[in-house]
Amino acid sequence: MIKSFRHKGLKKFYTTGSKAGIQARHAPKLRRILGLLGAATKAEDVNLPGFRLHTLTGKQKGFYSVWINGNWRVIFRFTGEDVELVDYLDYH
Repeated sequence: MIKSFRHKGLKKFYTTGSKAGIQARHAPKLRRILGLLGAATKAEDVNLPGFRLHTLTGKQKGFYSVWINGNWRVIFRFTGEDVELVDYLDYH
């Protein structure tokens, strides 16, 4: 279950479907990613073809990243079986 978001626009998209605050062209993939994160109990549950799941290092150590498009990513971390601090960002 998703417990918290860092990105306000992504939270709004998840709770209301509003595309304000996200790139509209990313909405279909974001919907799939957030649906998976809502049901996931471990990172491997989000490891689907085309999502390029990987762990992060440095300041983001402990977080996972999935690819959306180009440099855009959704990053998150697990606390137990819950997902928290979900963020949507241009990673590079």
